[in-house]
Amino acid sequence: MRELAVLLRIVAKEFLQLRRDRQMIPALIAGPIVQLVALGFAATLDVRDVPLLLVDQDRTRASREMLDRFEGSGYFRLAGTEDSPERIEPWLVRGRAQVALVLGAGYGEAVAVGRPPRIQVVADGTDANSAVVGLGYASRIVAAAGADLAAARAEAAGRPAPVPAASIDLAPLVWYNPDLKTRWFYLPAILALTLMLITMILPSMAVVREKEIGTLEQLSVTPVRPWQLILGKLLPFAAVGLLDLVLVSALVVFLFGVPFRGSFPLLLLLTLPFLVTMLGLGLLVSTLVRTQQQAMMTSALVVMVPMIYLSGLIFPVENMPSPFQWVSGGIPLLYYNRIIRGLFLKGSGIDVLWPEGLVLLGYAAVVFALAALRFRKSLD
Repeated sequence: MRELAVLLRIVAKEFLQLRRDRQMIPALIAGPIVQLVALGFAATLDVRDVPLLLVDQDRTRASREMLDRFEGSGYFRLAGTEDSPERIEPWLVRGRAQVALVLGAGYGEAVAVGRPPRIQVVADGTDANSAVVGLGYASRIVAAAGADLAAARAEAAGRPAPVPAASIDLAPLVWYNPDLKTRWFYLPAILALTLMLITMILPSMAVVREKEIGTLEQLSVTPVRPWQLILGKLLPFAAVGLLDLVLVSALVVFLFGVPFRGSFPLLLLLTLPFLVTMLGLGLLVSTLVRTQQQAMMTSALVVMVPMIYLSGLIFPVENMPSPFQWVSGGIPLLYYNRIIRGLFLKGSGIDVLWPEGLVLLGYAAVVFALAALRFRKSLD
């Protein structure tokens, strides 16, 4: 009984500590609720409203009917049209389309005379799951169209419809990840997660630790200026982050066989504003909390986990409800995700990635400025 009484006293003491810690209770209660809501809506591998590029070289009633089938399915959304298959790549590289439907010249004539017409579907394989599901949807639509066509021919000839009744030749083609390896999709995401850990959670905990042991107050009364203190605290983590960028990239390429088709100096250049943004977030978190435990939970639960869910690292942003897509547009990791996958799998250059780099540069300036101002105020 005595041991049980001691245990109950310890439990009561811990509850009292939690009650006094007004920053920890919201994180423990509201954090899981927010994550559940975000994960429930955003975390889906279903694919719908896939941006579709139409290459219609036939321009007949039959080709328009095939497009109507794709749009009417609810799985595809027409993003644009082109006259030549050579114009497909810019759409896929820039992410304006994920699937291209190619209807060659003579498609309508083949339908009219009873020859099996040929359709080509080109998918962006950087997101292996979306490519597989998108190709599956396309195959189902084409098979249904072929069955209807075969049934119509059989009815016109006065004979039963053939089984199976498919009469359209579908030629699927996957770019950038022809074998649809999910490893190629997920491993570059580990690079982003590593940089987030090094440059956001660890710096916030390091600064808070200085608060806990009192050395930060001691430094504040020395001739060291606030900007020197800030840079002195964060530059080592920035250097470690760049070193991890090199090491993790080398492992992804040479150990796991993920291709790197872009420019590594460009990756370094576009990583810098992302690192500054994450360092700024870590510094900002350190000014809002008092203990290392609070810093870790705030960084992980309030900042890092929602960013992972809504950035497209795991779950495609296009599949999320519209409000969550709007929220995703304000997440720096979304733009860095596009950069690393564009460089690794598509070989994108600065002509394609400059908008993402410019957005990250803006985030870096705003977030770091706010964090520095708040940190300086806390020192005063």
